[in-house]
Amino acid sequence: MSETFKMIQETKAFLEKKTSIQPEYGIILGTGLGRLAESIEAQAVIPYETIPHFPVSTVEAHAGKLIFGTLAGKKVMAMQGRFHFYEGYSMQQIAFPVRVMKFMDVKTLIVSNACGGVNPLYAPGTIMAITDHINLLSDNPLIGKNDERIGPRFPDMSQPYSKELLDVVLKVALENKIALEKGVYAAMSGPCLETRAEYRMLKTLGADVIGMSTVPEVIAAVHAGIKVLGLSVVTDACLPDALEPVDIKKIIAVADKAEPVLVKLIEKVLGAL
Repeated sequence: MSETFKMIQETKAFLEKKTSIQPEYGIILGTGLGRLAESIEAQAVIPYETIPHFPVSTVEAHAGKLIFGTLAGKKVMAMQGRFHFYEGYSMQQIAFPVRVMKFMDVKTLIVSNACGGVNPLYAPGTIMAITDHINLLSDNPLIGKNDERIGPRFPDMSQPYSKELLDVVLKVALENKIALEKGVYAAMSGPCLETRAEYRMLKTLGADVIGMSTVPEVIAAVHAGIKVLGLSVVTDACLPDALEPVDIKKIIAVADKAEPVLVKLIEKVLGAL
């Protein structure tokens, strides 16, 4: 038995003692987006630090709780706060909760994040459905010995974000008069924000937004056979010729303002699935 698989089974056994919920949907809530948890009819709320082999959130606005319950009539397993490469965690640690989700029978993952807007048309407050991503983190959670029980050695990444789920979210947004853009998410390690030259590079590469998360979790989900819907909230404009110093409190404030719309969108999407 591989060490990772053993750890997953130990975590799964612990969680099954805490809840009778068998989740079909996983949710990862990013910076400033944790209040969706308040809409979940929770059966169990488990602090990360009590869960075997789970990392602990060290970032402001990440509560660090795993929630099992129902949302829009669906059984969910929601992470209120995530883990980042810049916190010093390995890719294996970042991917671990998603791999646990697979063995808890999660079939669909909704992942959200706060990000910077490289596309000049995407003003702060814009919600964007992720159509594809660019991994600039210089690492990958699949590097190392592969365990076929978790996923294949060479998973296909031609469509990491489910077209089926993308169609659903676009339809739901239209029906509920929610403004929703589509675009490409680029991930860089952080924790420093990017330079003017780096923003120019990202735009040239085809990125619409830039963030410091999501991609490792999505890679792990695709590897595990979990369908993914990605949603980003643009919190600041990253335009190299009009770049201003970033205030993290303002970024969180923008995410907070957009959060009720994102909560409504996720609830309506779950209801439509």
